[in-house]
Amino acid sequence: MLSWQTYKSLAKQRGALALELYIVESTGSGDGEAIRDTLPAHLEYQRQLERLGQLALAGPVSDLSGEEMQGNGMIIYRAQSLEQARALADGDPMHSTGARNYTLRRWLINEGSLSLNVTLSDQRVDLR
Repeated sequence: MLSWQTYKSLAKQRGALALELYIVESTGSGDGEAIRDTLPAHLEYQRQLERLGQLALAGPVSDLSGEEMQGNGMIIYRAQSLEQARALADGDPMHSTGARNYTLRRWLINEGSLSLNVTLSDQRVDLR
């Protein structure tokens, strides 16, 4: 097995982007009421991180069937280290109050594409 840093270095050498981000899988603790009660503070925290450039993407995820909402979410942070990403996750009211638990992993972006269309007159943003 390779260490993470060795793999990242090899990815860069072969010309990959090798952009390191951090993925938080946030899962409900079983208390749906706590999630609902904490949601306003959680959303404000997310807005704060977004303004600071530390939040890349975030939002709810479905259950495995793709049909039900369970109060779980995925958050992708921009951070300088795993420790800094952990501090961001710990600071989220969903996690600090115990409404949700989380797992944190590094994510190395090597491939893919994004398209962004901003329509100013309609104040519309389309991300694909």
